[in-house]
Amino acid sequence: MKYTPNENQIKWGITAFGVIAAAVILYFIIARADGLAEGLGKIADILMPFVYGLVFAYLLCPIYNFMMRKCLPRFEANEKIAKRAMSFSKAIATIVSMVCFLVVVIGAVWLIVPDLINSLISVGEQLSKAVEDLQTWMTTDADKLPAFQKTIVTWISDAGSNLTDFIQKTLLPEYDNLASGIQAGVMGMLAFFKNFFIGIVICVYFLNSKEYFAAQSKKLILVLFKEKRSEKLLNLARFTNLQFGKFINGKLIDSLIIGIICFIFMTIFGWHYALLISCIIGLTNIIPFFGPFIGAIPSALLLAVVDPKEALYFVIFIIILQQVDGNIIGPKILGETTGLSSFWVMFAILVGGGLFGFPGMILGIPIFAVIYAYLSKGVNKKLAEKGYSVDLNDYKVDQYRNPPDKKKKKEIKI
Repeated sequence: MKYTPNENQIKWGITAFGVIAAAVILYFIIARADGLAEGLGKIADILMPFVYGLVFAYLLCPIYNFMMRKCLPRFEANEKIAKRAMSFSKAIATIVSMVCFLVVVIGAVWLIVPDLINSLISVGEQLSKAVEDLQTWMTTDADKLPAFQKTIVTWISDAGSNLTDFIQKTLLPEYDNLASGIQAGVMGMLAFFKNFFIGIVICVYFLNSKEYFAAQSKKLILVLFKEKRSEKLLNLARFTNLQFGKFINGKLIDSLIIGIICFIFMTIFGWHYALLISCIIGLTNIIPFFGPFIGAIPSALLLAVVDPKEALYFVIFIIILQQVDGNIIGPKILGETTGLSSFWVMFAILVGGGLFGFPGMILGIPIFAVIYAYLSKGVNKKLAEKGYSVDLNDYKVDQYRNPPDKKKKKEIKI
């Protein structure tokens, strides 16, 4: 008699096979962790141009969509080109978006690089002048303090001996590693430019095919999940896009304003390296909370070489500017974009920066905001099912067991 397994036995068999397969995969992941990390690194290097292109497309999407909204109705109203209205609109929107992108990139390079070179030359001249002044003082005024002069000579002699030992015992033996590091740095720079330019091409494809990719993603989600679960995932995608869009665009505008304010004030007071330092402050201000201080430290050191008083005034100015940005400019532009308290903002920055470096510090806040919003929604749903209040203020005074008779606070619609 032929044996035919029933449906439950087939499901248990598939489940057992899945558990065994997962255990085998986990074992090989642990046993071959180094090889796996190397393989993932290679995959990341291969996909990096697509990451660049996706980031560029995401930033340029508002400009692209704006041009599409302006051009498409006008082309459709023209009977002669109505059939090709979509193609013409996409072409114009792409050209305008890429021109804006290239203007920003080339303008930033044109503004920063020459000033950076001049600043480095100026710092070198200042250091050279400081060394000459020290030598002049040692040969003239230091004769009046023989004990101090003897100490200075001893320090210089020791410094020379230490430098020689460092070159012979540390630098020369590590020459191969140093050369390899320099070579890796050069190759990394070349890889960056390669990924950057290929990313621009991929960005164009992303911009013109985003509706197509979105439709494909929806089809895949509806195939893999039930309708109710699919709707939740699509709502999550919309909410995540909204959070990211508001936060990234808001921070870019906020940082641009801060950079302009810094340049205006530094120019008014006649401080050195106004353009270079303003660009540094504007770029680092993209990082919430810590950004202004990260940019202020090297900037203050740069000014201290020229004039310590100027560096002190600059630090005071940055503290005031950070307070104005945190309490006035930032809230006006960003509003309640994230819905996170200051503690969770700091938590998201530190965790994101620790795991993923500079990009993690920027993207940690919107990612954590999405997670926080969904956790809050799930917790509030469970509390409401159990008859508890969902108002946080009720838990501060232990009134959460009583049915809330006041108006419920507005929840984030997801």
